[in-house]
Amino acid sequence: MPPRDNPTARQQRLGVELRKLRERAGKTAREAGGLLSVDQAKISHIEAGRIGVSPERIRRLATFYQCDNESLIDALSHIALEHRGQHWFDEYRGKLDPAWLNIAELEHHAAAMRSMQSITFPGPFQTENYARALFSGATPRLPSDEVEARVEHRLKRFTIFERPNPPQYTAIIHEAALRMRFGGRNVVREQLEYLLQVSRMPAVRILVIPFTSEDFIEVTQPVLYASGPVPELDTVQIDSAFGGRFLDAEAELKKYRTLLDIAEHASLDPEESRNIIHHIAREL
Repeated sequence: MPPRDNPTARQQRLGVELRKLRERAGKTAREAGGLLSVDQAKISHIEAGRIGVSPERIRRLATFYQCDNESLIDALSHIALEHRGQHWFDEYRGKLDPAWLNIAELEHHAAAMRSMQSITFPGPFQTENYARALFSGATPRLPSDEVEARVEHRLKRFTIFERPNPPQYTAIIHEAALRMRFGGRNVVREQLEYLLQVSRMPAVRILVIPFTSEDFIEVTQPVLYASGPVPELDTVQIDSAFGGRFLDAEAELKKYRTLLDIAEHASLDPEESRNIIHHIAREL
């Protein structure tokens, strides 16, 4: 089977974690290849996510690397068994930028999430009209079918909360985002009312940082911290107009955990947050 041209972020992460284990063990790619009776190039492809690897081979490598973290090995083996076409977002492959599928995949597999937004509402909680207003204002202007595909995809991201055991999601939103009038008063009022509805779901906490907060929170781009089944698979996703970035280095993860802790401390509690959202909606 030829190497993948466009591995998903999750496939790449599997390879990254295998490389980390190998490097911690002080083993070379050549030595790992010798264990599996493959050449060094194939190990490089596996560690780049361009070639799949079976759970059996993952366990053989883990033993060779003297890794006794069974929870991590089980989680990596689970990733290895995944395949394209088994999740709803796979139907958008070839229709939307792969980055869109990667964020949906990250949310789908997360055990818990925390996000911080300062300009717009969190993607999974956007209404159809609000999402359409955002995409319709893109520069350069998007074709109508592209706008509709993006809107449809964004709305489907909410399905993670319709599962029997949805991930816990804490959304920290600055008051500035609540007062932006993207799409006009009616669109924003509808969006605020929907956010109030969502905030009462057992798996969701909506926290608002008010304008009166005197703490400076260094977040100007949307940040999502997704907790994996084990801490080693935690991931941070940073969004921007130039594309999203996925971070997994421990120093970066620690930085954003601290940043989100600070933002959460500066936020109103859930009931106070609902009150300010309700107040802003009534002003429209």
